[in-house]
Amino acid sequence: MEKDKKSESKVLSVLSLFTSAGTLLCCALPVTLSVIAGGAAVGSLLSAFPWLVSVSRHKVWIFGIAGLLLVFNGALLFRPQGKLACAVTGGKGCEAAGRFNKTMWWSAAAIYAVGFFFAYLLGPLLARYG
Repeated sequence: MEKDKKSESKVLSVLSLFTSAGTLLCCALPVTLSVIAGGAAVGSLLSAFPWLVSVSRHKVWIFGIAGLLLVFNGALLFRPQGKLACAVTGGKGCEAAGRFNKTMWWSAAAIYAVGFFFAYLLGPLLARYG
């Protein structure tokens, strides 16, 4: 029973990181490149990776699922019961893995926040104040 929960937690952790990376690739990266280097950079990016166009059509679903997975993974990662497993099993490996997981979660949350800003907030802000 305990092993099933751990493997489920690992699967959810990996899934949330991949969805966050997908959010970055489909939405945040093209917008960032267009802001920094103009439309030519986005044109060459889309010619090299044409599948980004079809992925970006589903950005609402991608952002929604990625956000839910990040919230769920954060709840699993930062709950007080998670520290009990390290106390029972002991060892520095458990603490190092916990620090790595928290670092990866914060990185994924930062990527998600950047992607969300560029995909949903920057356009209305520029329209209003630009």
